[in-house]
Amino acid sequence: MSETDRIWMQRALELAARARGRTSPNPMVGAVLVRDNQLVGEGFHAYAGSDHAEVAALREAGAAAAGATLYVSLEPCCHHGRTPPCVEQILQAGVRRVVAACEDPNPAVSGKGIAALRAAGLLVDVGVLAEEAARLNEAFFTHVRTGRPFVTLKVAASLDGKIATRTGDSRWITGESARRRVHELRNQVDAVLVGIGTVLRDDPLLTTRLGIADQRDPIRVIVDNLARLPLRAKVVNRASTAPTILAVSRMAPRTKLEALQQEGIQVIVVESSPRRVSLERLTEALGKRGILSVMIEGGAEINASALREGVVDKVLVFLAPILIGGKSTPTAVGGEGIETLSQALHLRDVRIERFDGDILVEGYIRKADGQA
Repeated sequence: MSETDRIWMQRALELAARARGRTSPNPMVGAVLVRDNQLVGEGFHAYAGSDHAEVAALREAGAAAAGATLYVSLEPCCHHGRTPPCVEQILQAGVRRVVAACEDPNPAVSGKGIAALRAAGLLVDVGVLAEEAARLNEAFFTHVRTGRPFVTLKVAASLDGKIATRTGDSRWITGESARRRVHELRNQVDAVLVGIGTVLRDDPLLTTRLGIADQRDPIRVIVDNLARLPLRAKVVNRASTAPTILAVSRMAPRTKLEALQQEGIQVIVVESSPRRVSLERLTEALGKRGILSVMIEGGAEINASALREGVVDKVLVFLAPILIGGKSTPTAVGGEGIETLSQALHLRDVRIERFDGDILVEGYIRKADGQA
């Protein structure tokens, strides 16, 4: 790939990222049209049902699209969905060359859009900044390939791994900058998930509080085996724009479920063990509802369950420069733990970022097959 191709594709990726949290269940896509090394049009897919990135860029370019090179962060579609196929409009505009970052994993598209463009005589190159493009749409790729959402486990802990004091005090372990980052993440994911223990202890809102005009609240998912969720809990508040899903077992009392449903709570009955809801089954159910991304913001036990059941794809650990101590104080991951270090979960592609005095350690769970 040429440096010129890299530069323009980077611009397409930057455009795509403007729609974080807004395109689900569609991917984020950005497009740039270049003619004689000059930008003549650009655009991005703003939300599900809106024009695709290529169409927005073609509209801005107008007649200048003829003979131009189209840089697009994902393979152009060739099937009818909510909008007409992009391939047809690219051909009609007279584009000479298409550079795509990567193929679309959607079986309705995968490779077909590229093949159609080549069959029509266009020059097509694929693979420019492919890794960056796949990471941008990691939730979409995971959902298409597995049917389940991409799951991020978020933890805020002291340097000695504690998430609260022995009295349960946890506000606030991390500083304001790190907490704002968490709200930015809520603004981007489809859903946040906590266990009933967190709700009973902290009564959180689980909404986005960034103070910006276009912020959005994620769906709130509460894992609650026996439907202990209080009717007065903040997550039951009808005034919030965020819907709440309660995941329960078949042991949950029907009368309590009916009372919660009357308050607008959506209930999912999940096959489970006698003591807890299966998070593996729950994520499958969420995926069927078109939820592409979930961030777990629970306590030690829900974290342990998620890791044990293998539903976590990425881990975000915010570490504060404090020491809490105590044998009985809760740690980031509860459960029984492992017996030997050979059983430890390893992270790959680890990145570190600073938020004032706090440190964020981010990485992907290394699966048994070596994939995230």
